Amino acid sequence: MMKPVDEKELGAAIAGAEGPLRIVGGGTRGVDCAGEVLSTAGMAGITLYDPGALTLVAKAGTPLAEIEAALASEGQRLPFEPMDHRGLLGTGGVPTIGGVVAANVSGPRRVQAGACRDSLIGVRFVDGRGEVLKSGGRVMKNVTGYDLVKLLAGSYGTLGVLTEVSFKVLPDVETSACVVLRGLDDRQALAVMARALGSPYEVSGAAHDGGRTMLRIEGFAESVAYRAGRLRELLGGFGEVGVLDDPVQVSAMWQDVRDVAAFQGREGDVWRISVKPSDAPDMVAGLGGDAVLYDWGGGQVWALMPQGADLRARMGDLRGHATLVRGDSFARFHPEPAGLARLSAGIRAQFDPRGILNNNLLNGVS
Repeated sequence: MMKPVDEKELGAAIAGAEGPLRIVGGGTRGVDCAGEVLSTAGMAGITLYDPGALTLVAKAGTPLAEIEAALASEGQRLPFEPMDHRGLLGTGGVPTIGGVVAANVSGPRRVQAGACRDSLIGVRFVDGRGEVLKSGGRVMKNVTGYDLVKLLAGSYGTLGVLTEVSFKVLPDVETSACVVLRGLDDRQALAVMARALGSPYEVSGAAHDGGRTMLRIEGFAESVAYRAGRLRELLGGFGEVGVLDDPVQVSAMWQDVRDVAAFQGREGDVWRISVKPSDAPDMVAGLGGDAVLYDWGGGQVWALMPQGADLRARMGDLRGHATLVRGDSFARFHPEPAGLARLSAGIRAQFDPRGILNNNLLNGVS
């Protein structure tokens, strides 16, 4: 395993590679592909944190827990609530901030605060030639014609190896509450979540799991109490509506949603499906799976399927894409349409002309 400690060593390792490289951070996301292991764990540490400017810069191998602790000490947080995959995947290791960016890991708060890439303001990385590139952050240098900040988020190391990332952060919330409805079927739950997210009450999480529909409200205590009460009134026509106002219990509830705790320890393949919320109930009805969890107001569906079941085939003609998060019977990522696949291949060829960076992660079974 190669474990460079700075960009110079990383560039030399990539430039001198004679075959494929498997890029890893903390090894918690279950990403597995062929090649010699190249770890970013040796490049760690917060290099800049300016609470007044709501800005944080850290090396890619920095543990996520270290970043969250530094932010918490100043009453701040990452806006996008990144998921911890370890319970779902049965992996060890320590999540790193580079891994979060590489996979664009975004939790339930995405419906309000956006995805990881929306908080990312700068990146430094080494491409497949061993050259250092940077974009955004405090110094702008982007002569490629691409929005590298957005491009690198979610690229899974196939365009370059991240060395440093920069974020805009947000103040933490004073308290939280959750409006809970029980006994709704999927269509009713989707209607409730749509109405809540379209309301003026600033819902920061909307999920449905096994007959329980959850709507999170966050902010200052007086505002949270007012908005939760008004939302409860708005949704009264859908049946029994309650309000959970213990912030500790609310936090635990949404951590379970974030980390898909309902599927942890259960046998079967786990799929994550991005779909138009209004199409989600019909799609789920055709899957024949063991369990589902709706998040992002229905725009993201987690499905627990029997091992080896071809979920993509069961989706039929519905528009959307499915990622195999846990399992090894199919390619991890949804096949791209021909035109998009050509575009993606062309971009990868620009940044990794030898095709050595996590390449078969995109081309075959993970």
